[in-house]
Amino acid sequence: MSFENLKPEVLKIVRNSEISEKQRLTEVCNLLQTTIAYYDWVGFYFANYEGKTLHLETFAGLPTNHAVIPFGKGICGQVAESNANFVVPDVEAQDNYIACSISVKAEIVIPLFKNGKNIGQIDVDSNTIDPFTKEDEVFLVWLNEEVTKIL
Repeated sequence: MSFENLKPEVLKIVRNSEISEKQRLTEVCNLLQTTIAYYDWVGFYFANYEGKTLHLETFAGLPTNHAVIPFGKGICGQVAESNANFVVPDVEAQDNYIACSISVKAEIVIPLFKNGKNIGQIDVDSNTIDPFTKEDEVFLVWLNEEVTKIL
């Protein structure tokens, strides 16, 4: 399914006010993880600025031991500090990488902004080396813009 075809599906989930915000985020994760072949794990982390940590709220894929990530640690922690998208074609080439699974080969992390503040991020892991394109990045930025409307 193309990203353009996924957009109405995402909007249908995000705009479903009959279920909780957390359930909507979980359904978005499930949609992406089951629809896009190289999205093997999808999760939303949210920032705790007092503790300078990220907390995993919802995800689809195998469970991870990394439910709390300090700012600056790993790809997600770096995005919490940089406020910038981070695409990692090959995780083995990264010095500051936290392995969530030995099968993960690539990662893309896009920050979530609410009223100009980085409140969290969407994290996507792939078991394929270098699968992410500019289209993935553009789609995930759009998705995050839609998600922040319900937060």
